[in-house]
Amino acid sequence: MKKIINMIILTALTLTSLAACSPNGGGTLSGSTSSEGTPSVTSGTVQSIEIKGIADLVPHSELIEYVKDKLAAEGVIVTLVSTAADATTNERTEAKEVDFNFFQHYPYLKQWNETNGGHLINVADIHVEPISAYSDKYKTTEEVPDNAKIAIPNDATNEYRALRILEIAGFIKLDETAATNLKASVSNVKEYLRPVKLVELDSATIIPTKEDFDVFITNVNKALEAGITSAVLFKEGEDSPYANIIAVRSDLSAGKRAAVDKLVKALRSEDTRKYISEKYNGKVIPAKLK
Repeated sequence: MKKIINMIILTALTLTSLAACSPNGGGTLSGSTSSEGTPSVTSGTVQSIEIKGIADLVPHSELIEYVKDKLAAEGVIVTLVSTAADATTNERTEAKEVDFNFFQHYPYLKQWNETNGGHLINVADIHVEPISAYSDKYKTTEEVPDNAKIAIPNDATNEYRALRILEIAGFIKLDETAATNLKASVSNVKEYLRPVKLVELDSATIIPTKEDFDVFITNVNKALEAGITSAVLFKEGEDSPYANIIAVRSDLSAGKRAAVDKLVKALRSEDTRKYISEKYNGKVIPAKLK
């Protein structure tokens, strides 16, 4: 009888020990899978969710890197699967390979959706890479002489942007069609307010041939990559319709959309806006908050 009692006590002790070793028997860390199918980790009351994206290298991925640690502390893990956005990026976002992308402006996204039957939406404007008028010969707009040769990019979107800043600077006046379509060429110049010669060039050739012109207009990313030190005469402002955006699918799950919203909030914070202004010294500017 004593031997039986000892066996019962030993069995009870063994079961108690096994329960204490169980991963769910009082531990504070457990693994799970979120409703979106993304692995998540719960520690105390904080649950992390991962969002994957594609962003251009400069300044896009640099901005995400700047806010990445702060977001991780809030439970949002941002993973960039590529820092080389290309013509397939929207397609990959639509196909659910990634949750967001950060490389384009809204007019480009709108055209892509219309052409491809896409369902991507603009979550928010983040920054403007202002197309700018540069010169190696003059320091101010007022110094530019009559009959100056001005190089402008010849693709529809960037040519409109170039012509638009020339209009704002008082060189030309565009017709109503250009303003409506946000596309233009030299044929849309209604009036020359100052006598200048506009030369349409492939955007890739503008900086290499800049010495041939009094003024040349190009995208800021090309200026940053080339490391030019030319004087900036005038440029787009923060209210440009060509602000770079965070884009997502319209059917992104609620959990991931909430995570993307936190990313957007961090990228549009006063701290990040100050970082943009100081790091890029006007070549990249924070988008106007709406």
